[in-house]
Amino acid sequence: MAAPEDGKANDAVLRLLASVLDLPKHAVVLAAGHGSRDKSVVLSGITLDEAEVRLAAASGSRGPSTRPGRRSRR
Repeated sequence: MAAPEDGKANDAVLRLLASVLDLPKHAVVLAAGHGSRDKSVVLSGITLDEAEVRLAAASGSRGPSTRPGRRSRR
């Protein structure tokens, strides 16, 4: 795992998300949380539902969450 220095850990997270979501690296952008362990990312070229399906498949989960308060930005 990359150390949290010079943005290496953030870059590693973005590369991992791009790989798991099968998106080009430029489609995954860190929007907030550069110095925090909590991150917000913006994904381009994928719907929220499809992102949840792909993340669930990668984690071995059953599928998209039906949690209250889920937001969709397309």
